[in-house]
Amino acid sequence: MGIALLEVNPRRRALLIAVGSLPVACIPAQPYPSATPVAPPLPTPTIRPPQVGQEWVYAVRNVFNQELVDILTERVVAVGDQVRIARSGQKAGPLPDEIQSPWGDIVQDPHWNPPQRFLKAVPLWPQQLQAGWSGFYRTRYEVLGSPDFDYYWGLNINAIGWEQIKTPAGEFVVLKYVNEAPFFTSNDFARVANVREETVWLSPEIGRWVTRRSSGRYLWAGMTWASALWEDWYEWELISWK
Repeated sequence: MGIALLEVNPRRRALLIAVGSLPVACIPAQPYPSATPVAPPLPTPTIRPPQVGQEWVYAVRNVFNQELVDILTERVVAVGDQVRIARSGQKAGPLPDEIQSPWGDIVQDPHWNPPQRFLKAVPLWPQQLQAGWSGFYRTRYEVLGSPDFDYYWGLNINAIGWEQIKTPAGEFVVLKYVNEAPFFTSNDFARVANVREETVWLSPEIGRWVTRRSSGRYLWAGMTWASALWEDWYEWELISWK
């Protein structure tokens, strides 16, 4: 139950769990994104507003082993009270939509597995685009398609600073921030503790991130964090945008 790009088959899930138990030095991991700190842009930029037809294409890689998992296309298909972003993978085919309401607050988040639908929207990026800003938000979520139960979700957002980063789509000035979901409740009742974290490099120019890394860990009864199991660990890198 990791990031919602592809359904992970049992054999691959067992492999990921095994890999997660290996010493880090043994894993030929995807290199950490290289970025250069820069002075905050003046005036502080605003996020590009959404318009139907805007599109972002990402290469999605498994950080554990550098495997190219899929090429993901995200496209704005509706703007109004809700902003709907349709998503599809070259391998995975159609994927659940992302829904923001309003722009910058997420209601339906297909990023994690299983996809979440929040009872109260939470910010998708720092509400103030400046280094040092932080916020904490509590809400509850339903699993998409299973509205009979809801679960606790808490989110820390911490803006780290402005950087310049290069991807196949070009060079961008970005705000780096970190999301943490400490001790949220999973719909998998076998889990007794769960944490998730991601680092995001957000480009106001394109209205979305140019790079994003997400991972999670969890415990079953009797386990300690030293032997925690890993969810999928993915990195998104921007290939093109319009």
